[in-house]
Amino acid sequence: MPVVTIFSASFCRGDEVAGTVAAKLGYSCINGQVLSWAAKEFGVPEEKLHRTLHGSTSLLEKFVHEKERHIAYIKAAIAHLVQSDNVVYHGFAGHLLPRTISHVLKVCLVANRDYRIPLAMEEAGIGKRDALKRIQKDDEERKKWTQHLFDLGPWDKSLYDIKIPMQTTSPGETAELICTNARSDAVRTTASSLKMMNDFAFASRVNVALVERGHDVDVVSDSGNVTILINKYTVRLESLKNELREIAGGIPGVRNIEVRVGPKYKRPAIYPAVEFELPSKVLLVDDEREFVQTLSERLQMRDLSTAVVYNGEEALSYLNEEEPEVMILDLRMPGIDGVDVLRRVKKEHPNVEVIILTGHGTEKDAILTRELGAFAYLEKPVEIEKLAQTVKAAYEKIRKEKVAKKLGND
Repeated sequence: MPVVTIFSASFCRGDEVAGTVAAKLGYSCINGQVLSWAAKEFGVPEEKLHRTLHGSTSLLEKFVHEKERHIAYIKAAIAHLVQSDNVVYHGFAGHLLPRTISHVLKVCLVANRDYRIPLAMEEAGIGKRDALKRIQKDDEERKKWTQHLFDLGPWDKSLYDIKIPMQTTSPGETAELICTNARSDAVRTTASSLKMMNDFAFASRVNVALVERGHDVDVVSDSGNVTILINKYTVRLESLKNELREIAGGIPGVRNIEVRVGPKYKRPAIYPAVEFELPSKVLLVDDEREFVQTLSERLQMRDLSTAVVYNGEEALSYLNEEEPEVMILDLRMPGIDGVDVLRRVKKEHPNVEVIILTGHGTEKDAILTRELGAFAYLEKPVEIEKLAQTVKAAYEKIRKEKVAKKLGND
């Protein structure tokens, strides 16, 4: 029988669905056991492991490789717990199980905000505005997690066998659909798939030994024949290979060891090392809800991460909690208008690049917003490719400023 993993947007009744599936199939539900097992096995507070899954990485964690260690511990935990088969898991750690294990059924539960906001208000006892903020925060956590692991968004269909929209499917119907798929021959446990699961569990233990010595590498195993992939550039490649062989060779069950560079291994640029990525978040501010939601989805399809608010007050409140790198701002909104938002953003958050996108602007507005520090002024309707390129140009400006600052400090 298979292993069922469920990854859910918040306020989509994920725990309820997981519990129902486990009851219908007669499986164990191990939601809470993964972190508790890892905490006990490796002597790490469960709270820290939870923060690794749900929180952002601090500067200190980057230096001491804490995030990599914690992920290795969580991977070893879920590998251990699913080896017994016949289990259901709802949570983030299911993404650590490789897609190559055929008896793992991966399920994604999603829903639109019209479905999730009332649930958030009811379950958390909060108002609509706070419910929206909570959902945005939860979505961002999931986005950071899957981007860290796969460079993909959390709802990318390539990550799942089944993706179910909860706004059109009841929890009972969802559970029945999952059970039907779990009983199919396509995810039946075979000798081959069981071997792959055991190989994964063994590789996860080897990975723990390596990461505890400060090595962030990928490990695969085939009946004790271990391959270690180096994905980060080092000037002492041969020395590192020997060190990795020595560590892995001390683990019982390892038969042979191959160490080689992985597909992500490449020499760095000649300028000082600075980590550059696409904007961690583009904040969209527009009171036209349908328009801005569609815009958000289309930008995400172009590898641009987004968050959405619907008026100037929400934008300023959002900035006080988390500062994006790029903002797309409408001018004509109820309450605080776009010009006043721009003025305050450039005063209080000068590093944020603001792109004006309006359907009711004038030449005077264009001149004024540029004088106030807007990066660009665009008018609706705008071609999505033009907007995406403008966002990336804004980020390129940020990147160059980071390089210049880095060079100036050296």
